[in-house]
Amino acid sequence: MAKKFPSLPDDLETLVSTSLNLYHKLEIKHDGIKRIENLGVDRPQIFKVLKFACRALKGRGAKSGLRLIYAYYPDLDKIEFVEVYFKADQVNENRARILGLYKK
Repeated sequence: MAKKFPSLPDDLETLVSTSLNLYHKLEIKHDGIKRIENLGVDRPQIFKVLKFACRALKGRGAKSGLRLIYAYYPDLDKIEFVEVYFKADQVNENRARILGLYKK
């Protein structure tokens, strides 16, 4: 995806240092991040970022169409990126992939 969206590594860094820190550390909730429910995975918590600004998609801002799935370990304050996809190429997260990584 970094070839298709060259600003992606920097955009991910910005996302973590701003939105994800506000959401998890300061507990400032907003509608751009939501927990994925009914996966059968309690730990880690799995989230989807719905509003993700990608500078490679100029003029679209947070409505870029990119989605990010990540795992969050509250006790460790640790984030693992699971999946990034473009909404035009993929409708929803790959639940089988998530379960393969985190189902015990």
